Amino acid sequence: QVQFVEFGGGTVQPGGSLRLSCVASGIVFSHNAMGWYREVPGKERDLVAYITSDGLQNYSDSVKGRFTISRDNAKNTVYLQMNTLTPEDTAVYYCNAGDYGDGDYYPKAGYWGQGTQVTVSS
Repeated sequence: QVQFVEFGGGTVQPGGSLRLSCVASGIVFSHNAMGWYREVPGKERDLVAYITSDGLQNYSDSVKGRFTISRDNAKNTVYLQMNTLTPEDTAVYYCNAGDYGDGDYYPKAGYWGQGTQVTVSS
């Protein structure tokens, strides 16, 4: 059974940091690209960052320079280090397994966790 469990969210003041973790099971983790998405009510779920099986990283313009994605294949875990947080980063964050090809990340249908809430507020 494929399962993703995200944790590490919470409430933080602007300028603060959080580190999200996502533990995957039921997949060959090292063979998959992994992505972090975020969603706010009324808007589409947006790709924030992804990391390929080879460790290639890519970020959306809104988080570039502030967020860092990494992975530990031995622990089947992908991380998202978030620094210099702003209220615009408030969202539910989800991890996902996907495929990488032609310079793009393609999320696998149904390969989602339950999400973890990040709130940035003073």
